[in-house]
Amino acid sequence: MNKSLQNYTIQKWVTVLSILLFIIKITAYYLTSSLAILSDALESIVNMIAGFIGLYSLYVAAKPRDKEHPYGHGKAEFVSAAAEGSLVIAAGIMIIYETVLNMLDKTEVKQLDQGMWLVSITALLNYIAGAICIRIGKKNTSLALESSGKHLQIDTYSTIGVLAAVGLMYFTKIYWIDKAIALAMSAWIMYNGYTILRKSLAGIMDEADMELLTRFIEEINIHRPANWIDLHNLRVIKYGALLHIDCHLTLPWYLNIHEGHREIDALSAMIKNRFGDAIELFVHTDGCLEFSCAVCTKTDCDVRQHPFQARLNWNMENVVSNQKHRM
Repeated sequence: MNKSLQNYTIQKWVTVLSILLFIIKITAYYLTSSLAILSDALESIVNMIAGFIGLYSLYVAAKPRDKEHPYGHGKAEFVSAAAEGSLVIAAGIMIIYETVLNMLDKTEVKQLDQGMWLVSITALLNYIAGAICIRIGKKNTSLALESSGKHLQIDTYSTIGVLAAVGLMYFTKIYWIDKAIALAMSAWIMYNGYTILRKSLAGIMDEADMELLTRFIEEINIHRPANWIDLHNLRVIKYGALLHIDCHLTLPWYLNIHEGHREIDALSAMIKNRFGDAIELFVHTDGCLEFSCAVCTKTDCDVRQHPFQARLNWNMENVVSNQKHRM
């Protein structure tokens, strides 16, 4: 199945699930009048709205590139994740507001046992759905789908906290625990909203993904042939599921155009074999210069002017640099 279509299909099921879970949680709140359960239900409202936003963003991201969007529509996923992170923070603020109101009104909790059963069901469903979203989102490099999965699992962890609070209240009859848990959850929810928002803004601003670059460099170091004398000016930009890669590759100066192109094809095949087919690769080739001999590992070079000194290990510092490497 096409990655974009798979992401969109999974997100549709996540959206339907978020509506179902919200109905269950709001029912549990009306049964119990528990602020902790209300805070969980408010987070589910966010997940429900975010589900629709994520669904639309994946629909847009799945569109093919056109004249107005030569790199495709993948950036829509980052905008979606930014909206979702903002909504998560808003949910935390709403929980604080409802807690303060409850302190003034002193509403009493009730029917805690029924509420616990309903909330437990939502925790289990959330965790399973979240794990599926995160796994497929990472596999397809979809920030929108991965964010949805994290929302669902954050919801699971917060629900576990709610269950602990409700259980304590049920057995101890100490009802101020309800308000304390609600306030603690609001801080936890807002922190997670910030991390999602931060990651999405990094994508919008084309911030370097250091983890991805590290994996990329490690893979090239392992599989590089002798003709790949130098690699520099490496850039990796995410457009949703699409990775746009730019780099400069130094090859022996005497290779003809066809031979040089075969080396680029080999680099492209190696990258796609490790990172998937959703890759757009642009390689600028440089011919080796006299100082390249010191780091060139070719043993069958008839035009070598200087002896080989040491194999240069490519790392984050020298590969992203715009300077050609030399000893």
